This record gives sequence, C-alpha cells and structure tokens, in this order.
Amino acid sequence: MKIKRVIISSALLAVAAATILIVHGCKKSQSYTFETATVQKGSITNTVTATGTLKAITSVVVGTQVSGIVEKLYVDFNSHVKKGQILAELDKVALNSQVAQALATLESAKAETEYEQSNFERSKALYDKNLIAQADYDLAKFNYEKSKASLKNAKGSYDKAVVNLKYATIYAPIDGVVMNRAVDEGQTVAANFNTPEIFTIAQDLTQMQVEADIDESDIGQVKVGQRVEFGVDAFPDDKFAGTVMQIRLSPKTTSNVVTYTVIINAQNPDQKLLPGMTADIVIYVEETADVLVIPYKAVKFTPEADYLARIGKEMMTKGSIPGTPAGAGSRPQGVPSGQMPGGSTSPAGNKMPTMVWVKENESIHGVHVVLGPNDGDNIEVKSGLKEGDQVVTKMTGASAKDKKTKQMATNPFMPRRPGSVTKKKTTTKS
Repeated sequence: MKIKRVIISSALLAVAAATILIVHGCKKSQSYTFETATVQKGSITNTVTATGTLKAITSVVVGTQVSGIVEKLYVDFNSHVKKGQILAELDKVALNSQVAQALATLESAKAETEYEQSNFERSKALYDKNLIAQADYDLAKFNYEKSKASLKNAKGSYDKAVVNLKYATIYAPIDGVVMNRAVDEGQTVAANFNTPEIFTIAQDLTQMQVEADIDESDIGQVKVGQRVEFGVDAFPDDKFAGTVMQIRLSPKTTSNVVTYTVIINAQNPDQKLLPGMTADIVIYVEETADVLVIPYKAVKFTPEADYLARIGKEMMTKGSIPGTPAGAGSRPQGVPSGQMPGGSTSPAGNKMPTMVWVKENESIHGVHVVLGPNDGDNIEVKSGLKEGDQVVTKMTGASAKDKKTKQMATNPFMPRRPGSVTKKKTTTKS
C-alpha cells in the first residue's frame, strides 16, 4: 500500500510540474502593448479658490460730537472732497448761547479772583505786623485759593463751549469720494450715547482691496506676495490682477467651518470695481514654468508581475537587474535602504528618487527620477529624464485583448453582421 501511495504522489507531482511549465511557457511568449507619454517642457500650477468682497483700502465714517439739527449739507453721494472741506453744518443757536453763558461765568470768576487776591494781600500785610488773628489770615488765604480754582473751572467750561461750537461745522478728514450720506437737512442728530454717522468717505477708489475668506484646509498654502486673479459678475469677460497683502490671524467660525481673512490688494485705474462687489478669486499658491513634466499616472504605473518576473529572469542571467548594479540585490541603485515603498521621503525627511518606466524599442526599463511639485495631472521631473523620453503610463497584455474580444463576440446583446449564423450544438441520442 505504501509503494502504491508513493507512485500516485509522484504522478500527481509530475502532472503539476508539467502544468506549470506549460503555463510559464504561454506567459513567456505573451506579448504586451504599452501606452506612453513624451517627456516635455511644461508648467505646474496649483491654486486656491475662494470668494471675497471688494472694499476701499481706507474709508472713514464721519460723524458729529454734538447734538443738533442738520442745518446745511454741502456734499452728496459720489462727491469728490478735499481734506478740510466743509461737508455740513449743524444749527449753532444753542451752541452760541452756551459760549456766551460760559464767557459770562469766566468773567465773573476773573473779577472774584481779583477781589480775593487783593483781600489776601492786605490780610497778609496786617498778619505780618501781628495786627490780625491767625484765623482771619487763613480765611483770606482760603477764599483766594478757592477763587483761583473757580476761575480755572470757568475757563475750562468756556473752552469746551467754543470747541463744541466748532464741532457744529463738519469738515472732511481726508481726500476722497463720498460713498454714503446718512442724514438729510433738517434732521436732528443726538450724540449723547454714540457718534451719529453723517458721511462715509473712501480715500482712493483707484486702489481697492478684496477681503477673502480662506478655508482652514487651504490657508497653509497661502503666502504674502502670491499672485491673484479674480473676476466680478459685473464684468464677466474681464480678469483683474492682485497680490496677497495680509493674512489675518483671527479666525472666523461659521456653522463649524473655520476660515481666515486674507487681504488682497488690486489696482482699479478705470474704477470699474466698486465697493461691495463679490469677487471670485484664484490664488496661485505654486507656479513653476518651463520645466520637464510627465503625466502623474506615469509615476503610479507598475508593470505586471508576469512581465517583471520575465525581465528579471532575463537580466539575472546577464548579472544585473534594471536600475540595480550587479550583486546589489533587490534595492534600486541610488536609493538608501529603508526607503518607503514608492516613496519620495525617507523617515529622516530626505527627498528620495522614484522609479518610472521608460520604453526603448519594444522593451521597457526602470529609471530613477527626482520629482517636484504636481498639479494632479502632471508632475515636474527634476532629474533622471531628458526631453523626448517615452515614459510608460499603461501596459496591456495580448491575452487580455483576446479575452475582451472573445467576450464581445459571445455577448448576445452585441449586434451581429448580416448573414451570420449562430451554430447551435445538438446532441444525438442513440
């Protein structure tokens, strides 16, 4: 029984070995087709998009520090004004009365101070000769000091009344354009609790800025000085240029979404851009031009295992593996041990080369390249390739093509040529 089992096992092993040899022979003779792309000069561009609001770089809200009735307005919307120009006047009747009253109080305080001063000087002279008591001298001195304090208080009230009278005339604080007029003639403004707004003046509308909200996932890519393009709905065919001027550190949270405000300056010589317009901005966070580029999928391409086994066997008979020096094992030349698979960065953070496959004649071989930035479609090649090389992006075996053709031929839903007959297998029972 043992001899019989050994014979059966030997037979099975022989059959398995014969099957492997047949399959290996079929795969070895299998042919492949390769899709390639040419290494050429191009550019890599990465952008961040957002929306923002146009605003004047400097805008000043002009108000009033005194209450009263607006008696006269000298400017209106869109008026161009100069610094120091009169914009409006409030009713000055009550303010003039306050000035007159403060002036009368000041004059009375001056007269009282003069009287108390002379009284104090007389008392001092008598006190020095011991002709009056100490209490009389102290009283005269007290009244004199008190009158001086009253004089200072009266002078302060008078100065305040004069200033308030001046505040009734409102002047332009800067050169600019009146963007908003918030009051009309005859309207009463009250400045008891806050400063009422009278006008809003923009300094220079030929210089604008965009306040854009950038998502927290993109803010790390945005840097001061980066180039910006934006458009507005009012001029859909026009593109406006700008530059990132400031990244504000204060975050804003809306519906659990964190954004940061980025300020973008923009030239507006034609004054097409108006404050309040919505701008669709594109920030160019990364730009490289006139560099060697290849399709990004060429970096992700790896030949089929059968093909790698075949060329590996062929090259091992010659003493080397593509991209590997003889005796170096399976580690690619120029790549330190411990490199992450397919990777571009080692644990120490050093930039590593990556292998891409280049087609020459009817075969392909691996080439180590150092890559730069990518835009999702193309990637920069810093070294390892030259312009005109053909990098492989896809490979297809002949068996896969035959299988696809066979599936299409046997598909009952596929249209057939006119006159073709489908043979039906019949079995005759004897």
